[in-house]
Amino acid sequence: MARWLIPLVLGGASATGFEPLGWWWMTLLCFAGLIALIERAATLPRALWSGWWFGLGHFTIGLNWIATAFYFQDAMPHWLGWIAVVLLSLYLAVYPAAATGLAWRWGRLSLIPLSFIFAAAWLVTEWLRATMFTGFAWNPLGVTFVGVASIARWIGTYGLSAIVIISAGAVAAAGAGRWRQALALTLPAVITLIVFAAAPRPPAAPKAPQIHVVQPNINQNEKQSEELAARNMARLVRLTGPSPGRPRLIMWPEAAVPYYLEQEAWARSGLARLLRSGDLLLTGGDALVYDRDGNLMAARNSLFALDASGRILARYDKSHLVPYGEYLPMRPLLSAIGLSRLVPGDLDFLPGPGPQSYALPGFASAGIQICYEIIFSGHVVDESHRPDFLFNPSNDAWFGEWGPPQHLAQARLRAIEEGIPIIRSTPTGISAVIGADGRVLGSIAWHHAGAIATTLPSPLPPTPFARLGNILPFLFATALTAIAIAVRRRSR
Repeated sequence: MARWLIPLVLGGASATGFEPLGWWWMTLLCFAGLIALIERAATLPRALWSGWWFGLGHFTIGLNWIATAFYFQDAMPHWLGWIAVVLLSLYLAVYPAAATGLAWRWGRLSLIPLSFIFAAAWLVTEWLRATMFTGFAWNPLGVTFVGVASIARWIGTYGLSAIVIISAGAVAAAGAGRWRQALALTLPAVITLIVFAAAPRPPAAPKAPQIHVVQPNINQNEKQSEELAARNMARLVRLTGPSPGRPRLIMWPEAAVPYYLEQEAWARSGLARLLRSGDLLLTGGDALVYDRDGNLMAARNSLFALDASGRILARYDKSHLVPYGEYLPMRPLLSAIGLSRLVPGDLDFLPGPGPQSYALPGFASAGIQICYEIIFSGHVVDESHRPDFLFNPSNDAWFGEWGPPQHLAQARLRAIEEGIPIIRSTPTGISAVIGADGRVLGSIAWHHAGAIATTLPSPLPPTPFARLGNILPFLFATALTAIAIAVRRRSR
């Protein structure tokens, strides 16, 4: 029993390093325990199973917020939420298993090469997890170090995850009383963090545009109620407030308006009355898709930019959709057995073309990443037209207490990697203004209504990661592997 129970418990406890608990030290201790299990494994299958059971616990606890989404979809039984979390974790655990198997196969002769190979393997398998089968990039290990994550501008989030593994190797060595190995593993991690930690602070812009970020505190069950639609809109209007005289860029959450803005002119006119000359409103809403014969066939999860005359200046369509959330794979089969997607409605959403930048007259160039899209490292910016900031309208009202702070932490990593400020507006929180160095400059707490009235933070020059993307973490993985091979040969 201990063969599976110990790694399962270690994996579950390791997830407490993510928000909202943020116990990064627990993550280090648990990964140190996993490294000890790999080192002591007598066979490759035993190492693989240790990694798999660890991953099962790690993802089941870290992704517990997914289960709460099922409470807002009466078309499916609510208890199915926890089954979905476990089933997803059964698959995701394959990636830690692969990393532990590689570490055992190529690094088991000594703790130093084992730790370096494990770090490189975790980096690669974490990237694979974010890529395979549309990808699921949630909670990369590096996000537990978000407080000291400036190095991500050089080696990206996946490289930061490797630093976590190397640090855990140092803890494992210290726990076994192997102080020379602990020092040898600690020094590279500490030196790397210190050398690359000095990120430039974004310059203050004396005439920066005025922004107004709204969080209405409308829960998911309230949002889906037709009887509360008027009250919900009134709350958005009240929190938007009157214009102070200076043009504002007003930001509302994902799917904030229940209207089809392209078809319903009266809805555009009503929103335009909130704006003064020079103001712009960025709001989430749905766009309808028709076939050549004019028949309604699908929808898009979109972000609209409206001016004070009610014109739609731009529309961004979400590209990276959530399977089972915004569309139902194999719909004829799954709908026949009573399953549905989590977002209510019979129409599936269609994906948009990917990251795009939009010039907003009187303000700045904006990139849009709707909700889930912001978690994909290296895939959030239109590289040919680098924006001045990213707007991340989200709807985290589905996801309990753990999902929103985890989402915010990952958005902070995107800001650091790209050197671009990120603005988040969500119905129930956590809405925030994030500087280009990853600092949270202003936020509204979970389940509080409010607005952030401030100026738009300045971007930094393109970071090394912004220029080269995930080539950099792969180069880092190659360097770690080379060091591990050299140490192995010397130890022989």
